[in-house]
Amino acid sequence: MEKQTSDCAQCPYKSSDRICRTADGKSPPSCPTVNQRGLIEASLKEYQQPAIYEFARQAAIQEAEGYGNKELGYEHVRPIKTRIEELIEFAGRMKYKKIGLAFCMGLNKEAAIVGKLIESKGFEVASAVCKAGRVPKEAIGVTDEQKVSLGKFETMCNPILQAMILNDEKTEFNVLLGLCIGHDSLFIKYGQAPCTVLAVKDRVLGHNPLAAVYCFDSYYRSLK
Repeated sequence: MEKQTSDCAQCPYKSSDRICRTADGKSPPSCPTVNQRGLIEASLKEYQQPAIYEFARQAAIQEAEGYGNKELGYEHVRPIKTRIEELIEFAGRMKYKKIGLAFCMGLNKEAAIVGKLIESKGFEVASAVCKAGRVPKEAIGVTDEQKVSLGKFETMCNPILQAMILNDEKTEFNVLLGLCIGHDSLFIKYGQAPCTVLAVKDRVLGHNPLAAVYCFDSYYRSLK
C-alpha cells in the first residue's frame, strides 16, 4: 500500500471531531495520528530528555495560562495575554538569565523597545542586527541589478553572523524580530539556543502576513 502524505491542513473534519482530539474521532486517509504510530512513539522518547521535558512542560503551561475564564468551561475561554507578555513569562518560567535578540535593521525602533522591555523584567539582553559585519552582497554572488540600492554599495543581511554573535554571547533563548524569509531560516539553523519568533517580515502588511490570508476571498483573491 502506497504511503499517504500527511496533510493535516486539509483535514475535512471539524477540530472537535478529529481523532487527534478525541479517541473516537474521525480521520482522513492522510491522518498521521492513525498512520504514524512509530513516529508518535519516537517523539515521546525525545520528551524524556530532562531539558526537552521541562521545556515542553513549561510551554504547555504557558499556553493554558494565556486564557481566562477557564473555570466557566471551554466555550467561555478568552485570550488574555499578548505574545510579548507570554515571551517574557516563558523565559521566566525557564529561569533564563540572558536573552538574544536578532532583528532586522528596518525594525530598529521596535528592537530598541523590545530590548528595553525584556531588560526591565530582569533579563540581560544581547542583540545583533541583520547588517552586522558590513559584508557586501557581492560576497554571496548578488549582482548590482539584484540589489535594493542600484549602483551603490549594499551590506548583505548576515543571519549566520547574527547567530554566531548570540552563540558567542551564550544566550539561553533567542528572539527573532522581523528577519526576512530565508534569513530567519539560516538563523534558526545556526543558532545554538532555542528560539522563538516575536514578529516576521511582511513589508506590505505591517509585518502581519495573515492579513492576506484573512482577505484571501476578497482583497487578495489575486493570490488564487
